Order: sequence, then structure tokens, then C-alpha cells
Amino acid sequence: MKIKDILIALLVPTMLGFGYAIAKPAMEYFPPFLLTGIRFTIPALMLVWWFPVPKGLLLDIFKISFIGSTLQYGMSYSGLNMVDASSAVLLVQLETPFGIIIAFFLLKEVPSFKNIIAVAISLIGVIILSGAPNLYGKYLAIFLLSAGAFTWSLAQVMAKPISNKISPIALMTWLCVFSGPMLLITSAIFDGNPIKYFFAADLASLLTLAFLGFIMHPISYVAWYYVLGKYEVNKVMPVFLLLPVVGFITAIVLLGEQPSPKVYLGGSIIIFGVSLILFKDSKKKSKI
Repeated sequence: MKIKDILIALLVPTMLGFGYAIAKPAMEYFPPFLLTGIRFTIPALMLVWWFPVPKGLLLDIFKISFIGSTLQYGMSYSGLNMVDASSAVLLVQLETPFGIIIAFFLLKEVPSFKNIIAVAISLIGVIILSGAPNLYGKYLAIFLLSAGAFTWSLAQVMAKPISNKISPIALMTWLCVFSGPMLLITSAIFDGNPIKYFFAADLASLLTLAFLGFIMHPISYVAWYYVLGKYEVNKVMPVFLLLPVVGFITAIVLLGEQPSPKVYLGGSIIIFGVSLILFKDSKKKSKI
């Protein structure tokens, strides 16, 4: 990647890792579906007026929106609501190996043998992490977070073919147009009247909600769809290695979490496995 593109790509895990961790305390006031629904609705209302309807792409955008936003964030944030943020951000790292595997089957992007080994190492780390004391018995949370990582990766691979047919900001906007209402309707069905949650919320949770909708989501996803449109999935997915680092630090510093040794061990193995994907094979001359 060019230096400019690397810096843009690094915005994604930095913003998402920070946002993922600070969303945890906000869930004391806002249910997962409502929180994510508002997060998607805010940028949709801000930006949809500036971009025409992407004719010929609406069905694809709807599919990506349902799988990678409505379904994914519903599962991921529900899982996050059950466990510590520090553990959750490590499980989310499965997005990288999942993305490489899915891209192989759907886009015929062939990973190197080294990348296959890296995926296997990452999965070992997840197994160790799932045995941490703060995750003991919380198999539903582990399943939801892992399934959320898979559906997010699937949606990004699906978005790859259309990411060079529409601008990154327009793609992000129209994904939000579909995702926001679906999540809000789901929340109304399962959580009841959303207004009561706003009246009960404290200032910190409202500011978190504003940050997620006005700043984190637009910036991170515009940056993501920009680099996704220029590079192969298996070349850009490894930038998410930074996500657990940012989320980990945020959870410890701002939330006061104290991860167990198994979390550190499992997380270190996941990061090691994924980091192997970052390094080029010495025999290859092409630049990443």
C-alpha cells in the first residue's frame, strides 16, 4: 500500500476499537439493537440527501446491509453486552481469518501457505481465550461474537465487487439507510418504546451515542470502503490487527477492566497469528 492508503486504513481499526470498547457502558442504558440502530441512522440522515439512489446496486447494498450491519451488529453488540470489552475485541479479531477464507471461496483470492498457518494459529488463540475465567460458561456470548465476526467478513467480501462502482462515502451512506431502520424496528419489537431509554440515559451514554453516529461510523467506514476498493481483501484485512490493541487499552484505561492471564495469552496468540499475514513472502516481488 501507499503510505497515504496505509494511514487511511489504520483509521479503521483505531476508530472501531475505541468505539467498540466505549459502547460497553452505554449498553447499561441502551439495548444493543437500539444502540446500533441509532449509530447507523445518524449518518444516514446526515448524508443521504447528498447522494442519488445507486440504481442497479440497491439489491446488493440491501444484502450487504442486512448481513454486515443489521445481523452482524445485532449479534456482536449482544455478545459484547454479556462479556468484558477486552475479551470481546479479541474475539472480533476472527474477522481477519474469516475474511481471508471467504475471499478465497467467493473472490478466488488465493492465500499463501503462510496465511493458512496464520489462520490456524489465530483459531488456537480463540480456543484458549474462550477458556478465560470471565468467559467461562458464556458460550452464547462467544458464539454471538464469533458469528458476528463471520457475518461482517462475509459482507465485506460481498462489498468488494461494488466498492469500485460507487464512492466510499456513498456506499457507507446507503448501507446506513437500510441498516438503521431495520435495527430500530428490531429494537422496537424486542425492547419496546425507545423513547424511555433516552429519558433514562445519562450524559456519558448520550455523548457516546453521538460519537458513534456522528464521528466513528462515518470516518471508519468511509476509510474502509476506500481501501477495500483499491486492494485485495487479504491485503487490507490484516490492518484489523490494531483493533484489539486499541480496544484493549481503552477497556483497561477508561473502563478499569482487569483481563485474566488467559485473556492475555489467547489474545497474544491471536495477534501473533494474524500478524503473520502482514508480512510479505520473501519470494514475492510485488508490493503490498
